[in-house]
Amino acid sequence: MQETIHLSSKHSSFPKSHVLHSHHDFSTLSRPRIIHFPILSSKTSITIPPKPSKSPELPSISPPSSPDPPDPHSQFEEKMLYLDSIGLDLFSLINDHPPIVCASLDDIKSTVDFLYSMGFTALEFCRICGMCPEILNSRVSDIVPVFTFLLREARVDGSDLRRVVNRRPRLLACNVKNRLRPTLYFLQSIGISEVNKHTNLLSCSVEEKLIPRIDYLEKIGFSKRDAVSMVRRFPQLFNHSIKDNLEPKFNYFVVEMGRELRELKEFPQYFSFSLENRIKPRHQCCVEKGVCFPLPIMLKTTEAKFHGRLEVCCNSSGPLRTSPLWCTNCDFNLMLVI
Repeated sequence: MQETIHLSSKHSSFPKSHVLHSHHDFSTLSRPRIIHFPILSSKTSITIPPKPSKSPELPSISPPSSPDPPDPHSQFEEKMLYLDSIGLDLFSLINDHPPIVCASLDDIKSTVDFLYSMGFTALEFCRICGMCPEILNSRVSDIVPVFTFLLREARVDGSDLRRVVNRRPRLLACNVKNRLRPTLYFLQSIGISEVNKHTNLLSCSVEEKLIPRIDYLEKIGFSKRDAVSMVRRFPQLFNHSIKDNLEPKFNYFVVEMGRELRELKEFPQYFSFSLENRIKPRHQCCVEKGVCFPLPIMLKTTEAKFHGRLEVCCNSSGPLRTSPLWCTNCDFNLMLVI
């Protein structure tokens, strides 16, 4: 298809200065040859070559071939061999913490090298990872802030860092902003100023673990002030399970032993002793002998000293258990053998 351009007639005439003289015939110089351009009318048209039907096609260029994806089986095998070389069983770690499968081998190596550089031995590292496999999923950039927090905010001595981490490896897997710092502030708010002596509590959740223990003490009859006083004097109460520890021991204390809350307030360490292996057997011995010991003497003494004191009370012809003086007399005789 050809396109036509129409020129307007108003621009069709040319001025006389546009007359051209031929330079091919010098003999006609006396008679100049005049060439006149034709006058273009409004219907005059100029033909223009047609446009190409479409733009020229560019040569196709195939994208560069991407490298083959890494072989997951090969990566797993390499990770397994590396962990085995430092004394860790990958399958045991996966059983305790399945996300370890996705951990980068480079990140694992960096974490291992960093903890070794902090002075941890291979044996300590294996124990730490066995107790808290999540550490192998942590990067060095996650662990460094934990050490900084322990040193600067929790006031842990540099020489005690290894002991603190060995005692509570989960600290290394905790977030400083969301877990460690809020717990530190809570412990300080209830009067535990030397938190560096109770760093094992820093990994505990305030809402899920610490506050419920105080609430339970209030539930069994302690005032808010007395409950806070108990955990301040014996922060290990925060580590005890309510269902498996505090509740059964308190029920035995009240129902079977017939003791008063005042004694628990004075000796909250009662909850740290085994109900089956220490509290029940010794209480039953006291019942059989017809004597009553204060809680610290009944529970803290060794087995030999406990039975020795029982004999002292029994042989001293003390008052019967029904007597209002029976406990006082036992205390007097116990003081004689301390």
